[in-house]
Amino acid sequence: MLIIATSFVATTLFAQKYEAIRNTALLQQFQKAKDDLDKAMTNEKFTSKAEAFILKAYVYASLAMDQSKKDTPEASTLLNEADAAFNKYKTMDASLALVTDQVYQNGAVNLYSGFYTLGYNDYKNKKWSEGYDYLKKAMSYSDLLIDKKLLSSPIDTNLLILAGITAENAKQKDDAAQYYGKLADNKIGGDGFESVYRFLVNYYFTKNDYAAFEKFKTLGGQLYPKSEFFNYDKVDFAVGLQDNFEGKLNAIEKVLATEPNNFKANQVLGEIIYDTLNPRDETAPLPSNADVLEQKMITAFQKSSAANPDNELPYLYMGDHYISKAAKAGKERETHQADMKSRAKPGKPDSKEDVAKRDALDKKYGDILEQAKSPYEKVAALYAKKATLDLKDKQQYKKAVGYLADIAAFKKAMANKVKNTTEAAKYAAEEKKWNDLWETL
Repeated sequence: MLIIATSFVATTLFAQKYEAIRNTALLQQFQKAKDDLDKAMTNEKFTSKAEAFILKAYVYASLAMDQSKKDTPEASTLLNEADAAFNKYKTMDASLALVTDQVYQNGAVNLYSGFYTLGYNDYKNKKWSEGYDYLKKAMSYSDLLIDKKLLSSPIDTNLLILAGITAENAKQKDDAAQYYGKLADNKIGGDGFESVYRFLVNYYFTKNDYAAFEKFKTLGGQLYPKSEFFNYDKVDFAVGLQDNFEGKLNAIEKVLATEPNNFKANQVLGEIIYDTLNPRDETAPLPSNADVLEQKMITAFQKSSAANPDNELPYLYMGDHYISKAAKAGKERETHQADMKSRAKPGKPDSKEDVAKRDALDKKYGDILEQAKSPYEKVAALYAKKATLDLKDKQQYKKAVGYLADIAAFKKAMANKVKNTTEAAKYAAEEKKWNDLWETL
């Protein structure tokens, strides 16, 4: 009985001690409350109850918010100790019953306010990493206070935007996406919030999460209908977010991995490869894998033409590519012919080696021209079906027809060279057909 009585007395004394420190803090004598608490915390029996730690969180956080500690390094130290104490409390009381206590709730409230203030100050000074650390802690208390109905608003808009901005600038983009995502899910809009939706659209595109990309692009478009940004599609982002050929190529191929028949994706893929294989600077070296890229380009244009058979662009690009390629082969051919002429001696035939090389270069040139023929024929057929043509269309139509006449003329010359009159006549008729059409355009 004596042991039981002694234990009861000790428990009563500690309960009185908690209450005494609470009352001191309620009188806003926070420094005295801290001093008394620090002494009590040296007793294992005092700290055996979860209440000791939420009491510490309350006292330390309240002292940190006291006017005398404002904007001092000590305030940050006190808040961090209060935070550690609160976390200890949570491990000892899973129910968090004391969080809604009329007095102890001020511990969580002051922790929230204190970390918010410190984070906001760092935000103003663009100390992103430091500010984010504070605002991340403020967010954990915001979530708790909302859950316990101690904050009236269902979403802490101001803190979420601050946490998102500091996380983004601190290179913590995954965290920023979470904060911005909460704002977007609640359709928070207005001045200053468009960047939230822009970030989310970019973020989920780079993560290849096209469902989330479309979701936030749609939300952004609804809230900011005048913004052109939200009208861009996956292909626009694939090209726009990359600043080099390889990056653009890989990004578009990721789009095509999920939408292999996407007209625009295939067309743009073909076009960026075309620009690489046909640089404006003709002296620029081609990529070492030019042959592989060429096949990838042609396949892309074939897919885009299959997706939109009435569009002449894929065929124009293919025809132009082969004409450009033929021009290079033509220069090689002309160089060899000039070299042969410079070495020719009256009365002596050209060497077998020179003749063989000349014939091989003629064939190479002709084979490449032949590859341009089919695309240009499709271009001509598509333009012929159109009721009206604008100036640009007429120019492209005339160009295609002109090259078709040139191709036929070369084939005619090659047929005449070997005295194949049948082939020569056929190509002469083709040449006339295209030249006659060219005259009408």
